[in-house]
Amino acid sequence: MRAGLNLMCVRNRALILVCLLAATPGWSKVLLRWTLPSMPAAATVDIKDLVVSWDAEALIRNARSQGYRVYVEVPVGQAADMARSTDKNNLAGIILNPGDSQPVQIDDELQRLRSAYPGLPVLLLNPKAKQPQLKGQLVIKRDGILQVTSPTAQPWIDTNLALVRLDQAFSPAQTPLYEFQWDVSDPQQQEHGPDAADYLLAVAEAGAFHADLILDLHPMLQTDLSRNDPAALAVLDQIERYLAFTLRRDKNVGEPEANVGVVTDSSQKSYEPINLFARHNIPFAVLKASELKPQSLEGFSLLVVFATLDGPTTKAIADFASKGGVVVVVMLGAQVAYPWQTGQPVPAGEHSVAYATGKGRIIELQGPVIDPETFAQDIRRLIGTDKDKVEISLWNALTVIAVPYSVPGGREKLVELINYAQEPIPVQVQVKGSFSSVLYETPDRACCESLTPVQRGEFTEFVIPALRIAGRVRLTSGRPTAH
Repeated sequence: MRAGLNLMCVRNRALILVCLLAATPGWSKVLLRWTLPSMPAAATVDIKDLVVSWDAEALIRNARSQGYRVYVEVPVGQAADMARSTDKNNLAGIILNPGDSQPVQIDDELQRLRSAYPGLPVLLLNPKAKQPQLKGQLVIKRDGILQVTSPTAQPWIDTNLALVRLDQAFSPAQTPLYEFQWDVSDPQQQEHGPDAADYLLAVAEAGAFHADLILDLHPMLQTDLSRNDPAALAVLDQIERYLAFTLRRDKNVGEPEANVGVVTDSSQKSYEPINLFARHNIPFAVLKASELKPQSLEGFSLLVVFATLDGPTTKAIADFASKGGVVVVVMLGAQVAYPWQTGQPVPAGEHSVAYATGKGRIIELQGPVIDPETFAQDIRRLIGTDKDKVEISLWNALTVIAVPYSVPGGREKLVELINYAQEPIPVQVQVKGSFSSVLYETPDRACCESLTPVQRGEFTEFVIPALRIAGRVRLTSGRPTAH
C-alpha cells in the first residue's frame, strides 16, 4: 500500500476454573479451562469458582459439594434444552459459546437464557482469539542485549488487542470474554503443554487490555494439579500471582487513550488493519459507525473509516476534517459522491487521492486494504507528522505493546506494557504530558520502583530497565501519589 497511499506526503465443553479475587472490578477475570473428571481440592487452592458443561450433572454436584461456585457453559443451539433441565439453584452463572452461529441466533439464545435464569449473569464468549506469542522470529542475546532476528523490521506478534477493542465497541454491555487454542505443534509441548511463561503472558495480556480470559490448561498440568504435584502447583501459583498483578490497580482507571479513531460497521472489514495498528503501538479506539456522533470524535487527530457512509456519518467526518483533523476513508462497495469531492483532488498514491477540507484533509483509498502492514506503517507516520499529538512512543521495543489509560482527575496516567518475547529487555518510553513521578511495578516483585523522568517539551521520557512479560507504569504530575 506504500505505492497506493503515500500518507507521509499528505499527513471444548469442559471444566473451567474461574480465578476471581475479592472486590475485583468488572474486567480481568481469568477462567482456566479444565477437561479431567478430578479436580484440586478447593481447600488447597485460592480458586473457588468453577465452570462446567451445562449437562455435566455429576460434576456440578461434585464441585458444589466441595464448596466451589459453579458456572456452566452451553453452546448455541442447546440453550432451550438447558433451560428445561438445569437447576438454577446450583449455578453461579452461564457462559454461551456462539461457535460460528449468526448474530440473530446468538441474540435469541442470550434472550432465552436470561428469561429462563433471571438474576444469573449470562456471558457471551468469543472463542476466536489467538495465542499471544511472538511468531516466526528467533530471539537471541548478543552482548547481553536481547535481539530479534527477522527479514523485516517489525516482528510478527500475535495479540488480541484488536479483538478486544472490537468486542468493546460492538458489545459494550459486557466485558470482553475470549479464549484461544494453544499452538502445540512442537512434539514436547504436545506431551507436556505450554511453558509456564506462556500461561503468564496470556494472563498478563488480558489484564492489560481490561478483558476476561478463558485459559486452557494442558491435560498433563491438570493431572499434576489433581495429585498436588509441587511443580504444577508452582505454575498455578505463578498464574495466581500474575492475576493478582492485573487486579492491583485502581478501580477508577479510565478509558484507553487513543490518537486514532477507527470507524467501522463490521469487524470483518477492519480487523486485520487495526490488528496491525496494535502491533505498531498506534493508540486506537473503535467507533461503531451507526452510533457515530460529532462529540465522540473529540480527542482524535486522525480517523480511519471502514464503513458505508450514510448522511450523518458523512457529515460527522467532514466536520472533523474541517476543524483540522485527517480522515482516511477506505472506499468499500459502490462509489457515491461526497461533499468534500467538490474540491480539487490531489494524488496521494497509486490508488488514493486527498481532498482539502477546511483546516484538514480527507484521503480516499480506492478499494480495501491489501497490505495491512504497510497501511499501519503509513498511519503511524501520518500521526507522527504532528509530534504534539502522539500519545506514546517506544524505543527498543519491537516485541512490546503498550496501552496508555487515562485516570480521572487529569494528574495521573497509567501505562500497561506486555513483552511478547518473554525475555527481559530495556524499554525507552515517551508519554505525552508533564509528570514528576514515574512508578514502575511488575508481577515478579513488590511495588514499586521509582524511575527517573526526563522532560522533553510536552513529553515525559523514562527507561524501564528490564521488562520481562508484564509491567505497569503510573505517571503523576505535581506531588507524587502514594500507592
